[in-house]
Order: sequence, then C-alpha cells, then structure tokens
Amino acid sequence: MDKQKSSGEEDRPVERGLLYTWRGYSCSVTPERVLLSRPVLHAALGARHGVLLVEGGQVYSFGELPWKQTQASSVMSEPVLEAGLSGQRVVSVAAGYFHSGAVTEDGGVHTWGDNASGQCGISGLSMVPNPTPVGMLDSEAKPPQPVRILEVACGEQHTLALSARHEVWAWGSGCQLGLLTSSFPVWKPQRVEHLVGRHVLQVACGASHSLALVRCLPPLQEPCRHPLDKCGQCNQLLYTMTDKEDHVIISDSHYCPLGVELDETEAKSSSRSSLVQGSLGKGLKSSPSDPLLANLNQTPKSVSISTSSSGATAALPCSSGPAAPDEALSPAAEPVETLSEDAKEAKAPGANGEAPEPVPEAGTPRPDSGKGSGGPLVVSGGKNSPYPDEQAVKDYLKRLSDNSLSEQTTKPPAAAQCTQPTSESSDVFGPDPATPAALPVTPLGSTLNNLVVSCASAVGERVASTYEALSLKKVISYWGPAEARERPQERVVQEESMQGKKSSSLGDIREEEAEELSRRLSLPGLLSQVSPRLLRKSSRTRVRAVPLTPAGALETDSLLPSLQTEVWSWGRGQEGQLGHGDLLPRLQPLCIKSLSGKEVLRVAAGAHHSLALTAQSQVFSWGSNSSGQLGHMESPSTVPHLARMSEGIRVWDVGAGQQHTLLLADGDCFQPILYYSGQQVKEGSPETGGYTQQPVLLPFCMKLGYVSSVLAGGQACAAIADRNVMGFIASLHELAAAERKYYCKLTSIKSLILQPLLKLDSLSFSLGQSSAGLFQTLIGQFSRLSQLTGQNSASLTCLLRRKRDIRGVVIVDNAHLFLDTYSEYCSAVGNLLVMGGFQALVKPCQDVFGKGSEVVQKLAECSEEGMSVAEALASLFYVPIGHLHEYGRLLLKLATCFEVSSADYQKLQDSCSKFEALVLHLKRKRKEAEYTYHFWKSFPGKMTDSLRKPSRRLVCESSNKALTLQNAGRFSVNWFILFNDALVHAQFSTHHVFPLATLWVEPISEENTSVYSLKVTSPEETFTLLASSPMEKAKWLRSINQAVEQALAGVGSDMTPPTSGAVQRADPPISRTASYTFYKDSRFKEATYEGRWLAGKPHGRGAIRWPDGRTYTGTFKNGLEDGFGDYIVPNKSLNKTDHYQGYWKEGKMHGFGIYRYATGEMYEGSFQDNMRHGHGMLRSGKLNSSSPSVFIGQWLHDKKTGYGVFDDITRGEKYMGLWQDDQRQGNGVVVTQFGLYYEGVFNNNRMMGTGVLLSEDDTTFEGEFSEDWTLNGKGTLTMPNGDYIEGSFSGVWGTGLKISGSYYKPNLFDSDKDKGRVYSKLGRLAVHSEEKWKAVFEECWSTLGCETAGQGDTTRAWENIAIALTTSRREHRDSPELLSRSHHKTLESLEFIPQHVGPVTMEKYDSIRCYLIKACDTPLHPLGRLVEALVAVYRMTYVGVGANRRLLPQAVNEIKSYLNRIFQLVRFLFPDLPEEGGPIAESPEIQQKKDSDSTDSQLESPKPGRVVSSSALLLPVLLPRLYPPLFTLYALEKEKEEDVYWECVLRLNKQPDLALLAFLGVQEKFWPVSITLHGEKQQVLSSTKDACFASAVETLQQISTTFTPSDKLQVIQLTFEEITQEVLALLKEDFLWSMDDLFPVFLYVVLRARIRNLGSEVNLIEDLMDPCVQHGEHGIMFTTLKACYYQIQHEKIT
Repeated sequence: MDKQKSSGEEDRPVERGLLYTWRGYSCSVTPERVLLSRPVLHAALGARHGVLLVEGGQVYSFGELPWKQTQASSVMSEPVLEAGLSGQRVVSVAAGYFHSGAVTEDGGVHTWGDNASGQCGISGLSMVPNPTPVGMLDSEAKPPQPVRILEVACGEQHTLALSARHEVWAWGSGCQLGLLTSSFPVWKPQRVEHLVGRHVLQVACGASHSLALVRCLPPLQEPCRHPLDKCGQCNQLLYTMTDKEDHVIISDSHYCPLGVELDETEAKSSSRSSLVQGSLGKGLKSSPSDPLLANLNQTPKSVSISTSSSGATAALPCSSGPAAPDEALSPAAEPVETLSEDAKEAKAPGANGEAPEPVPEAGTPRPDSGKGSGGPLVVSGGKNSPYPDEQAVKDYLKRLSDNSLSEQTTKPPAAAQCTQPTSESSDVFGPDPATPAALPVTPLGSTLNNLVVSCASAVGERVASTYEALSLKKVISYWGPAEARERPQERVVQEESMQGKKSSSLGDIREEEAEELSRRLSLPGLLSQVSPRLLRKSSRTRVRAVPLTPAGALETDSLLPSLQTEVWSWGRGQEGQLGHGDLLPRLQPLCIKSLSGKEVLRVAAGAHHSLALTAQSQVFSWGSNSSGQLGHMESPSTVPHLARMSEGIRVWDVGAGQQHTLLLADGDCFQPILYYSGQQVKEGSPETGGYTQQPVLLPFCMKLGYVSSVLAGGQACAAIADRNVMGFIASLHELAAAERKYYCKLTSIKSLILQPLLKLDSLSFSLGQSSAGLFQTLIGQFSRLSQLTGQNSASLTCLLRRKRDIRGVVIVDNAHLFLDTYSEYCSAVGNLLVMGGFQALVKPCQDVFGKGSEVVQKLAECSEEGMSVAEALASLFYVPIGHLHEYGRLLLKLATCFEVSSADYQKLQDSCSKFEALVLHLKRKRKEAEYTYHFWKSFPGKMTDSLRKPSRRLVCESSNKALTLQNAGRFSVNWFILFNDALVHAQFSTHHVFPLATLWVEPISEENTSVYSLKVTSPEETFTLLASSPMEKAKWLRSINQAVEQALAGVGSDMTPPTSGAVQRADPPISRTASYTFYKDSRFKEATYEGRWLAGKPHGRGAIRWPDGRTYTGTFKNGLEDGFGDYIVPNKSLNKTDHYQGYWKEGKMHGFGIYRYATGEMYEGSFQDNMRHGHGMLRSGKLNSSSPSVFIGQWLHDKKTGYGVFDDITRGEKYMGLWQDDQRQGNGVVVTQFGLYYEGVFNNNRMMGTGVLLSEDDTTFEGEFSEDWTLNGKGTLTMPNGDYIEGSFSGVWGTGLKISGSYYKPNLFDSDKDKGRVYSKLGRLAVHSEEKWKAVFEECWSTLGCETAGQGDTTRAWENIAIALTTSRREHRDSPELLSRSHHKTLESLEFIPQHVGPVTMEKYDSIRCYLIKACDTPLHPLGRLVEALVAVYRMTYVGVGANRRLLPQAVNEIKSYLNRIFQLVRFLFPDLPEEGGPIAESPEIQQKKDSDSTDSQLESPKPGRVVSSSALLLPVLLPRLYPPLFTLYALEKEKEEDVYWECVLRLNKQPDLALLAFLGVQEKFWPVSITLHGEKQQVLSSTKDACFASAVETLQQISTTFTPSDKLQVIQLTFEEITQEVLALLKEDFLWSMDDLFPVFLYVVLRARIRNLGSEVNLIEDLMDPCVQHGEHGIMFTTLKACYYQIQHEKIT
C-alpha cells in the first residue's frame, strides 16, 4: 500500500481519503470529519467504536474503548494510534461489536478488544487491550503450515477470516461459527469444513449469523446446472430406485444434509396447510383442516431412521418410546390406516443394502462418519445417509443427548445459544431421560418408509421434517421431543411462504425448468401404479436451444471478478437473517437458493439483517425489519427481497449497522449519493425511534465530495470520500458509473426482450432455419458481451472502493478482450440483419409485446418517430456500439488528468484511439450490412436464395449499366455485383460466382481510345469489362482490389479493423494462397485446389483433390503439376490406391519417381509424359505371390526396350540382355539356379538362333536353338573330357536329345589346347559391356545439361550440379531426419564449385580426388546418384542366381566399362585433367627445385602415381561397393584351384618353423636365431612354430581386408619391407636381395599367412590392376606373390 499518486501529481493530504461520520437521517444531521494527517484507506465501525487504516499502514481506533485500561476515560473523541501494530503493514481492518481485527500484508491476523467469548482467538484473557497476533495454523498439512489471510470479519461473539486459498476460518462462540463442535468458546481458529473446496470471495458477520459470498463451482459436464435429478446443494440423487424380486421401489426421501432445504412450492403449500400451534394436551394434534397430518401424527408406533447398510432399522421415538410409561401418545380410539397396500409392501429404500452409495462430485465435501454432516442431522433413506452403519448413528445420538444434558445442568445459558428465543420460559427441549440412549433396533415393518428425522445437533433439538404425502400435498411440520419432567410442550414453527422468484437474470430460464423437476415427488411403491402425469413430469425436459448464461470460462475470468456467485449463510435465524425462509438456526453454511444466479458481488451483515449487492446495482435484503432497515415492506422478510429504490438509482456499495442500512448509489449525475434506511437516531435523547418505509436520500451527501465507500455499525454511519483533484476522481467515477448504467441496460434488454422472446414456442418457426441459428449465435455473443460488461463494471466498482488508481483498469490493460468481443458481437448482429432476421423477429415481438412493441422502442432509445419494429430491434442490438464510443470519450477524459509526457497518458491515449478506431470500423460495418439488406430486398428473388449468405456484404453493383461485358450481345443483360467475398456475374436467369481470393484485375491502358476497360482473370475465365467513364473504371478497380485484399487478409466481415497506422496496399499481391474448385471441362473439373497462385494459375506448393478420390500434393507451375509431387489414385476394383511419388513436368510425370501400383507392383525409376521411360526397376508381386519378378533396365514409352536384367524368381532364371517392346529380343545371357548358362540370340521372347549352352559339369552345346532350352539344327556337343559330337540336334535340354552326327575323340596331346576353345568364345554372344546401362549414364549427362555424352558446356554443368544440390537440400530441410549430420556437412562442402584453371598439378589432382570421393558419397549429387544406380544394377545382375562363375569375365569387363564412362564424365567436369595414362605436371616449386638439383632428373622414367589413371581415381569409390558380388564370382571360378592350394597350405603348416624353412630351401643365414615374444627374447628351437617372420605374416594377412588392387599391392610391398627389416636385423649389414634368396623366404610367409582365397585375390589384382604399375616395383612384387601361389599348388612334398 504505497502512497498512490493516482492523479498525475502529489496528493495533498486533505484531498484523498477523507472520513466522515454521522448518525440517523434527519435534515439537521451534519457529518463530522475525522481529522487525520493522512488519507484513510479503509475503516470499520463496531457497536460503539471504530477502526481506521490510513495510508502508510497505521491503524487508529476511536469511540468507546473499554479494553484500554490505561486511559482515564475509555471514550476517545480523537483517534488513537494502535502502537501495537507499528512496524506492521496493515492492509485491512474489521470491527465487531466490542472487538477489532487487522490483517497485515504478509497475511497475519491481529485482534484486540473484548474476548469473553473467545472472539479474539487468544485464550486466557477476557479483554485484549492491544493488537495481538492470532496463531493461524493449518494442522492438516504435514508439517503444519501458517495460513495466509486476506480479510477478516468480526461479529458480536465470533470472528471469521478468509484465507488466501479462499477457505473460511472461524473462532469465538455460537453456531454462527459453522464448526462441527458444541463446546464453546473455540479459542483456536478452525477451518469451516463445509466450505472447503469452494472458492469463497468474501465473508461478513452479523451479531449472531455469518454470510459468505462464494464463487459458483464450474459446471462439470453440463453448461448450466447439476443434473436435474440431483439435489442442487449436496448433489445426491433426489430419487432412489430399489429393485425387489417382483417390483421396483422409487423413493424420494432425499433430505439435504446441508440444512433444511425448502423449495418455493413447499413453502407455499406449508403456508396453505394451517399448521396449528400445539396445545399442552396429551399428544400431537393437528387441525381438522388437514386430516392427513392428523392421521400421520396419530398412528406411528415409532419413527424410523433407515440406514444404508443393513435391513434392520434404528427407531427413534418422537416423544417417548412405545413402551415408555408416560402416555405421550394419545390413545386413538381406532388407529386410522393411512398407508396404501402398495406402500406397505414397499420396504425402505436401500434397506437391504442394494442401493449404491452416490459418488459426490468434485468440490462437494463428502461428510464422513467421523464428523457430523452438519445442519439438523439427517438420517434418511438409503442413499443419503451420511453414516455408514447403525453403530455410528447410535454413537452420534448418544453423544448428542449426553452433551445437551451436561450443558443443561452446568451452564444453561450456553446451552440455549442456538435455540429460538420465545416468550415461554421452557424453550429448551432436552431428550427424555427415560429414553435409552442406544436405540432399540427393530425390524422394519410396513412403517412410514419415507419419513425423515433430522436432529439439530448442539442442543439435541430434533426436528423431523418434510414428510411428503402420497397425494403430493406437501406438508412441513417440525416437532421436538418433550422434556420428561414437564408437560410435553409442542412447538411448531410457523413458516412464511416464499414468494415466487422475481427473475431478473437470463440465467433463470434454465433454473425455473430445473425447479419444476426438483420438487420432490413421493411416488407410491409400485412403479405400475405411478400416475402417468407424474412420470411425464419427471421425465420431461424442455430444451432451450440458446443458453443465455455464457457457458465455459472465458479468458476474462482470470482478469475480472466472477459474476457466477452464491450466498451462503449460517448461525442463528430467529429474525430470518439467514434468508432460508424460516426462523431456524443453521449450524453449517447453507446456500441461499433464491440468490443463485442473481450475480451477487458483495454481502453485508447488520446485527440481525443481511444485505446482498448485485452486479445489476440492486440490493437484496432480509432479516429483521424492525426499523425498516431492509428498505422494503415485503413479507416475509425471511427470504431476500429487493430494496425499494427509485427508478434509475444504481447502488454500488452497502453498509449495515445495528438497525440501519446505508447505501451508496449513482443518481442522475455521476457524483455518488447516499441513501439511508432504518432507525432514526434522535440527537440528545438516548432512546431512538423513527422508521423508514424505503431508503431515504441523505441531503448532505453532495457536500462530501466523491464518496468511494460507505460503512455502518452500531448506530453510526461513515463514508470515505475524495475531493476531485484535477478532474481525475470525477472521471474515474464517471467511467464506473457509465459502465454500471450500461450493464443495467444490457440486463434489462435480456430480461425484458430476449427472455420473453425465447419463451415463445413459435420463435424458431417464425425465424426460419438460417435466421434461427444466427439469432442463437447473436444471443450467445450478446450474453458474452453482457457478462464481460458486468465483470468490468464490478471490477471498476472494486477499484473505486479500494485504490482509485488508473493501474488495474481492465479496459486499458486488456483492451483486446473488449475489442474482440465487440467485433464478434457486431458481426453477429450484421449477419442477422443481412439475412432479414430483424424483419422476421417483428411478428414474434408483436405476439409478445403487443402491436407497437413499445418496450422495444423504449429500450432502443429511438428518437425518431414512426420507426418500424424491425428498425427498432436493429438499433436495440446496435446499442453496444454507442457504448464503445463512450469508452473512448471517458478514457480520453482520464488521459487529460495526466502530464502529456507520462506513460499513463500514453497508455490511455492509445486505448482511446483503439476504441475510437473500432467504433468507426463497426459503424462502417453496420452501414455495409444495411446497404446489403436493402439490396437483397430489391434483388430478383430466385437468385437471392442461392447468393444470400450471412457474412456476405455488398460492395458495389452495376445495375446502372456502369459496367458492361465487352463483346456482349445486343440483347444480353450483364449485371456485375461485387460482394466482400465474390464477384457475381448475373444474367437473365443464370449467374456465376467468382471467389475474390482467386480473382485478378488489371486496368487495360486506353491509349487514344475512348474505351475504359478492366481485364479480369479467374482460374478458368478471363474477360474484359467496359466501364462507362474513367471515374467508374477507377471506382471498380479500387473496389475490387480492396475487396480482394480484404478477402485474402481474412478481414471479410468479422475481424477487427486494420490498425490505423498501416497503409493499405494499392494492389493485392499477384501471388497468393487460396482455395478454388474448378467447374469447367478440363483435367481439373470439379477438383478443388488449395495452395499458391500466380496470376490466375496454381503456382507453387499446393494440393488438388478430385471428387473421385484422386489427390495430388506438390508443386505447380503455370497451372500444371511441375516439380516434386505426390499423386494418389484410388483403384475401385482392388479397393486400394495407386501412389506416385516423384517429379512432374507440365502436368505429367516426368523425371525420377516411385510408383506403387494397387496390384502390389512397384516401379522405381524415370518417367516421361506419364510413362515409364529411361532407366527403372519394376518389382512384381511379393515373394509368396504368383509371379514375383524384378526387372531393372531401360524403358521406352512404358515398355522394356534396350538392355535390362530380368530376375524371374519363381522359375529361378535370370536374363541379362536386350529387350524390345516388353520382349526379349537380341543378344542375351540366361543363367539358372541349377547352374545352366546360355548365351545367344533371342527372338520374340524365345531362345531362337545361334547360342552356346553350358551345364554345371562343363558339358557344352554350341549351335541352333528354336525355343527356350530347345535344340533344333546344327551344332556341336562337347563333353567335359573333351569328346565332342557334331551334327543335327533336336529336343529339350535335360530330356532325351535326338542326334544325327559324328563323334570325335581328340588326341591326348591336343586336349589341353582345345579345352579352352569354347571358354575363349564365351561372352561373344552376350551384350558388350559398353552397351550395358546406357540409360543410366544418359540420365547423368542430361542432369549436367548435355544432350549426348561429352557434348555441352562445363560451366552450365557445374551450375546444374549446384542447383540439384540446393534443391535437394531444401527438400530435405523439411524432413531433416533423412540426413545425418555428416551428410549435411558433405553437402555444404559440395556446394562450392572447385575452380581449376591451368595444368593439373599433384595438389589439384588430390583435391579432384577428394571432391569425387565426397560427390560419390551422396545420392543428391549427380555423380553420387550415378554410382548408386550402377551399384544397384551390378548387384541386381550378379547376386543370387546371377552368381554364376561363367559370368566372371563379363562382371570384370562391366567394372572396367564403368570406369571408362565415369572417367569421361570427370574429364568433362575437369577439362584440364589429362587423358588416361597422361602425366601430371609437377607443381612449379618442385619443378624449380628439380631443375636446380641436376639435369639428369629429366632422363628418369615417370614415377608411379604421377600419371592420370581412371582406376586410381575411381576404383576407391566404386570397388568397395561392388566387391561382394565380384569376389564371390572369383571364388566360384577359382574354386578347384584354391582347394588344391589350401590342402597344400594346411599340410605344410603342420611343420615347425625351422623344418619348414629348411624344406623350402631358405638359406640358413636368413633363419632367425632368436625372436621377441611378449617383450622378451627367446631362442628359436626346433619345436618353435608360427614365430619366425611373424610381423610379415600378419601384414600379408591384411590383403583380405582391402578392396582395390592398389591397396592390395600396398600390402604386398609392406610385407616385403617387414621381411627385409627382419633379415637386416639378423645380418647386421646392408644387403640386396636376389630373387633366388627372396623367393623361398616370401613363400614361407605366404604359407604361414594361410590366406584362404589367395587365388581370387591374385586374379582380382591381375584383372583390375592399373596398367601403368605392371612394370614397376609393385608389378615385380605382385609377380612374386603369383609365383608363390602357383608354386604352392604344384608343391610336391618329398
């Protein structure tokens, strides 16, 4: 509570927070000002004293302070400072009758004053002279937590505190504490358990009663209320159903545990049935006018309390048990049978334990057996019993009777605390001592099964209530058990009838319906005999379509006070001050039903009366009216009624004293006025008198200045007022007053117009379907607006009452809430107006309000005479716009109270301009709506129905022939109408709608012509419009462009206006995002496109959906699919979809794509013109389906044409050869899984012509074929041993062959020569390796921008590479998970184009090599994609069935061909690279150094590694990927040789080292003498094995782990070096090898290395070795290894 500088400058102490006090209301009264040096922030009045809180947090007391022992006189005329609170920052104070309380900023509570009843919460003192802290601890928390308090309220003998968690704590004495205890005083603050879980907003204390303002619980499932079959308070079921074997019992014996519940109907019926005061006669008697009651009261043997857990029932006698000696019950001559047979059969509901226990809803405290559930104890039929078993009931009753007896004997006054004070002396009824405390358990016969007995707790006064008879006549009678020693005195409390609710809030519509159902029905036991009327009534729900109370919590609820509140009361009620319609006490808080939905904002409690102030600025009052303090003369005063205020007086603060009420209100001007009702206090005379019938205006109130709050207490009144400093206070008051007035206006529109209209059954019929929905929306928006206004008005009132500062004004801090709500509301009004909804409402209005509907005219404040009802309705709904203007005006007025440079001024100024801008915008919207409505009235009817839409507004139209169509016929009618969402072209009977989002308009320049034309482009039409004049042309151009701009921005009809600062663009963008459905005959007919557009054509990313289910999602260009896209085509017959993902060009599939067919086939490869064209792979079927196969190769116009490999998995055959039109045609090779190999010519898909066929065992046929595997014609058949037959053959291979020919047995000596005859020819009839996979390379060249290989521009090729990489990266950016981080880095490094000019030096050569390695690493680079494709085709060819040894030469040639063709590409990209085998220039520095060294260097041969070699550049990239299939072929080809070699290796390796060295003929000088093993030297013994030359052996073994020939040669070189090192160490001298010395040693190393597939390794190196290496050092070493391999094969062990 810092000193607030609320108005821009320093406050002088005399101008803010002045406190005035006075008594009574006569003209002579003058208020006295309490003189203090600082402004008063808060004050409170007790019976004879007061406390005030001033700025700075000090507290002063004045008046009679008997607890201050030090003062000579305890009456203080001047306020005295409460020094006990110095140093504490107090935020609020409270005064009870004779004690006071204060709350500090940190939530602590201090009390002082009279403590006789414990009201100060400090034990052991009857007086507390100085403020003392009260210990507030939440003992339930572990560990116990201190409780933070927001405010306290003090009564006569009790104090209540509201915690920061919005729970109520109480201490002191009396039932007004609401605690579950009967021992008073309560010294230690305790939580009021009954309100736990609810959000309490405020508490107030009367002399002996308490009030709490509680925020309604949020709705759980339903928007409005509890389900209608549940009790509104305790949420338990009103009706219980119990299944018996042959019938069902429906019981309504619900009795609310929260206290005596009373419906308005019950109240009425109870006042109708005359409840007679009982005489002191012999028993309970009733008046003859109500025989039912007589019957009931005469016959019961015992009144039963049924418990939910057992069939047995505890019976509680009313006056005494049937066996009691006292003749308490009158012996009726003949007991009258009152219950029907049905009722007798019916047992108490739940008696057999079948009824389930209801689950309390969230937030409802569930009474557990430990604590009483409060109020008069209710023990009733099954469901509602708060006690789980009988024992608990007995214990509780026993406790009750014991307590009350002991209290009576010890301290009678305390026991009487909560009873009704009456004139009789014997008003305390204890239980009959003769009655046993533990009640006898008697089985339940056919006693009254629905009787409810409630026990009022503290005193043991037991009140049995609410027996509802089967005739549905409701009777309420209360009686208590008599004292044993006295005559039993009967006391019946007279009930006052509750008046029908005056509904002043729209929320009541739902409530009244609910109440109809919540009247509790007594149904007879058998369902069959229930009257149909009742069942109809209980099951009927009248549905209101329009909720008038806004449902869910809006954003505002966190910023603004809630209007959905309830008032709860408890304590003594002898004056009706609890508001429940009776005079009974309540021991626990109970909700005052009639105030629910009344939007109470504040409660106040006088000594014996209560007040509630609502958001509509009305005051409800109830309780004692002895001096007219209620402000009305209504009866009964036990339920809330409105105080009688003159028309237009709006109350916004209340104070309640002992017998008077003080009201602070708005009158005609915005300076507040004061009203007083209640006791007149005569000055001078101690006695008081006088009586007001309604509140009286206090004449002096205008002199006080601007009063911000009022208080009353004892007989005194006080007001805190401000002077008007710089106009700030007045402006703030004016703002709050205007908002209150406006809310009252909205409320009256709700209650006087909307509510009656909505009750009309014919409403939706009159409105028609479309308008009814719009009206419903409008009412929803109106309710939301109204609620926001109410909350804002409450917030402003609260601001005035507390701090009066600009900070915290919600319309400034959160202006957007208001702006949005008003915009949405006005668009709802406009929509209804356009659709003619107000016209349609005229008839319902006249039905409800009479012909002239004056009430509408009056509320609409129509100044014009003769305004129609429809116009009046429209202006009524447009009232809120006027109020927006008011906001702007008042905020501006507030702003002028500040310095122009201050932030506050700026803030207010901004808010003001926002509101003003919105007012202008909404006025324009209203005009548009009216203009559109009038247009529809004149528009020809047929088209209206299809074109008229709620949000559609007219911009302009060409009925005046201002705009015509170019080249239109002479008699054609062309009418152009521009709406805010479409341009409509109407003709005689047809019209066409062009949505604005896809409309482009441009002026056509009219050089030298007098034609003013506009070109209009829509997705499917382009037409030219002619304007009649340049002005018309400019007008239409501007209008269309603005409308398009707004349609694109989504401003349309209901969005907020563009901010005043933004300048609107002249033209809408030519490129935009929009949705459109095509209608003309084209590929897109009836398809809907959504995405980017450019000048009337789809362009950019978008999606198109056809009605037949086809969809395309991807990029468009000039109206056609172009770029990457996803295309899905449903296949109706298979009920699956074809799915294409790939590239498009000009509306057709073009480029790489993947097509998954509904049949399960999948094609992955190139497309052109929607056809498979180029290189691609087709997989058919899954492995288990009928014909699984894979084709990879070249396609031409959807057919297999060119070279391709076809793997027929079911037949186990693989074809590698040429195709034409999906058929094998030309040369080809077939291998089968059984080892057959065929190469030759194919024709029409068959082996036809010359061919060679080999079987696994080398049987060979060379000759003519006619069908697959069918020999037909001349040929030669060669056996594995070399014998052959020449002649004519016919028949299928593998079955019997018919032969006519000659058999030859070759000479032994030519056998070897001829053996290779056929093998040398193998591959001649296969496709040449250069002819294979042409399409793959062509695609790579075309990516680089070359028509044919090598023809093109290098710079353009590099640009294409850069573009390809960038677009790929962009695509992958959307789905980053596809790329690893290293991949990203690779891509980034590849985006730099390597610049190489001039001769290629070693450094440049290295950088090219590195670039190629990176490029081939990513499929996003064209070279990388090429390598990937080649690897795929190579594996497809040579894996599986293709792993046939006969294919080895082709496989090797294919790799060589790849190298050549890729090298061609590399040389194209790096033109300065020399051709294959060309020398690499030395870098200039090295060159100079060499020249200076010697001239001889020129004569040296070029060193290895200094020439360009395709294998050196590309094999490291290619071979590791192709290695597995290639090496497998080598291993199969060399299998026999390697078996011989391996057998020899294994045999020789059995020998120890020295023996093997000797065997191989190694000279002894090379034999190692000692070896180092694990770091220690050891002698080589004759038994040593695997130790000599170990490092060389290990090195050689690594040959199997390398891929390329150069790497393998490197390994051999290292092996030689290792051997040399070891020998040098041995000989300790320089030494040169001769081959004779070296060979045996190397042979030893090769043997010990045990390389399994050495033959394959040797052959691989030989086939793929770089030619330039063959004659160098590496070549010689390789020859040595090869020689070792052959030597081992032919080694004879002697």
